[in-house]
Amino acid sequence: MVFVTPVIWWLLLCTKVFALVDCVRRKPYDFEMAGTLPKNVWLIILPLSIFVDVVFRDPISILPLLGTVAALVYLAQTRGSGY
Repeated sequence: MVFVTPVIWWLLLCTKVFALVDCVRRKPYDFEMAGTLPKNVWLIILPLSIFVDVVFRDPISILPLLGTVAALVYLAQTRGSGY
């Protein structure tokens, strides 16, 4: 279990960073077409989730899990929509 928790933490952090990079690269029009929150809102939520993840460094506590859910929702809504 000692080696599993850091691996999970790194994987979830990489997922959040990937979502943030994807958000920065997308045009605001893509968010409207996908029917999701505006780009500015995602640019607040995703860095905040990365910050919380780095501060807590525990992938199983509630705030990092909420950030992971936010990143996964972003990826599902924008990348999954095809825009």
